[in-house]
Amino acid sequence: MRVLVVNAGSSSLKLRLLDGDDATVGREDLPAPGDLAPGALAEAVDRLGPFDAVGHRVVHGGTDFTGPVLVDGDVRGRLAALADLAPLHQPAGLTALDAVCELAPGVPAVACFDTAFHATLPPEAATYAVPAEWRDRFGVRRYGFHGLSHAHAARRAGEMTAGPDGDGGDARMVSCHLGAGASLAAVRAGRSLDTTMGFTPLEGLVMATRSGTVDPGAVLWLQTHAGLTADQVAEALEHRSGLTALAGTGDMAAVVERAGAGDPAASLALATYVHRLRAGIAAMAAALGGLDVLVFTGGVGENAAAVRTGTVDGLGFLGVAVDHEHDAAAVPDAEVTAPGARGRVVVVAAREDLEIARGVRCALRA
Repeated sequence: MRVLVVNAGSSSLKLRLLDGDDATVGREDLPAPGDLAPGALAEAVDRLGPFDAVGHRVVHGGTDFTGPVLVDGDVRGRLAALADLAPLHQPAGLTALDAVCELAPGVPAVACFDTAFHATLPPEAATYAVPAEWRDRFGVRRYGFHGLSHAHAARRAGEMTAGPDGDGGDARMVSCHLGAGASLAAVRAGRSLDTTMGFTPLEGLVMATRSGTVDPGAVLWLQTHAGLTADQVAEALEHRSGLTALAGTGDMAAVVERAGAGDPAASLALATYVHRLRAGIAAMAAALGGLDVLVFTGGVGENAAAVRTGTVDGLGFLGVAVDHEHDAAAVPDAEVTAPGARGRVVVVAAREDLEIARGVRCALRA
């Protein structure tokens, strides 16, 4: 089965065509769905050639969708109702879904969700200590995101660290998806047991333009005392915070370079990023009762050796350490564990497309 994978973000649209052996036989990188020139998507799909099914990355599945699902009118409407929970990503994903369905009306379309992997969170990890009315009536809970990436990273890391007998599936793993958005997941036996993002993708780590966790009292104070509107606060936390607020850029490569040259703002940004990252990894390890494998993936996780080394060097108490020379030269997929370290450290290429294709095949076999 040839699967067309459609991954629509807020700033790009990635198309990947995978054959029955999951080999990539075609790829197209386009602007975000709302920025496409007329006919550009149709031309790109035509260049890729024939396909048997389409898999769409959809960021939010709420509590209704905990696995891949064949899209029909009812499903499409329910996904649109979740747009307020992921305003940067859900509308883009649905725009791309509609456009590709129009181009290939007879081809089954399957939605694969970033939240689905975290449907296994235990109640204590998914629950906010807020009034029952908020939880029951409004669905205020921790959903988690980046699940497609975390699922692939954990599976691939398990393959890389398995013993001679193939054992390793029960390893206690912390997966670090570090890109423009960033989150961690505590994974054991393929199940997510905790994660850093919550009700929305704003919670957790410092990101490129997003703040990560901020005291809710500060948000309330900005509205009730500083006079900012909810829209102003939301815009700032989503688009003008994170590395951008601290260093003037969300590009981690630029932050690392400037920090190395002694720039105070970049040095603070990098130190803050790594501080939050270390703390998050330790919390995920606590949820697992220890740490056997630490996995880095995503644009920053794969390419910023300074972030990996700076983070792991502060986590020796968890039994992990990196070989600095190997880490500096690492090309995913690679292991960078220091000799003698009890815990393993690996760098894995982000391949959401493989996880989506896997989900498509599962949904169509059901």
